[in-house]
Amino acid sequence: MTRHRMLPLLLVMLMVLAGALTVAPVLAGEQKVVIRVGSPFKAGHILVDAATRFQELVAQGSGGRIDVQVQAGTASEEEINEWCSAGKIEMQSNGTMFLQSYAPQYYFFGAPYVMKDFEHYMRVWEGRLGQAAQAQLEQKGNMKYLGTVYRGLRQMTAKKSIFTPADVNGLKLRLPNIPTWMAVWKEMGAVPVPVPLPELYKSLQEGRAESSEGDLPQIASFKLDEVQSHLIITNHLVQTGGILINKTFFDGLSAGDQALIVKAAKQAQDWANEKIKTGESALLVELQRKNMRVVIPDAESFRQKGKPAVEALFKKEWPVTTWSEVLAQ
Repeated sequence: MTRHRMLPLLLVMLMVLAGALTVAPVLAGEQKVVIRVGSPFKAGHILVDAATRFQELVAQGSGGRIDVQVQAGTASEEEINEWCSAGKIEMQSNGTMFLQSYAPQYYFFGAPYVMKDFEHYMRVWEGRLGQAAQAQLEQKGNMKYLGTVYRGLRQMTAKKSIFTPADVNGLKLRLPNIPTWMAVWKEMGAVPVPVPLPELYKSLQEGRAESSEGDLPQIASFKLDEVQSHLIITNHLVQTGGILINKTFFDGLSAGDQALIVKAAKQAQDWANEKIKTGESALLVELQRKNMRVVIPDAESFRQKGKPAVEALFKKEWPVTTWSEVLAQ
């Protein structure tokens, strides 16, 4: 072949090669992925912080190819939980409403006076009962559980001092719309007022509710010091939240992206838990600086007052186990 004939052939080969490089299909694992993470809480809450940390870790791990969008304070716990289950959003960093909705027989994980502390909670969650609850979440809620975020112990807020259950009698207490929680507080004499979380501040401001209960991050991030004067340290519930992903969406991702998301969620969980454990006392000081008066009540009297309701709930609502079995772990 002459030199003049070889040059056009080489040119054609180079053009074909260049064309092949530009039209080659992008691997599924390299495609742009958008993940919307919903949370009912506002910026500054530990569950939003955890979602933001997850966002950063996924961006780093994917080189920015996976776009995590944190949507905070846009809807109620119930709505976000339903959206995640239905695939209207891909993920949620939310309270434990997912258990109440899709694994109600295991909702003792999020009930007053059942768990002793966070370490006890995690022992039970990582054991037989927790694994069964997660399996039911996948089956009935179409959601895969990725991480547990500790939110601290739940306390009460009010416009007066509360020392014993007698001080709660007839008190209009804001609660999320969770029947089991209402049952325990009714047993203690309170009048539950179901109010969605985004309306928490307004309900207290307008007097629909006289009192509230929640973890310190919730109390601080919703600025309840502006509408409540007293913080009552009841320690009545080990409060957690969950990081979950729509299972259909997750199953459609590449194995590499799945591994990245699972790892990032675990890292975000650990980061958030360490932050709240070291920061819970700082939140208490912050609320005191904002003129909230801290009251130390007779916590055991509350526990004893609510005990009949808790025992009845295990028999009726949570028959998969007993309170004794949970406490023994």
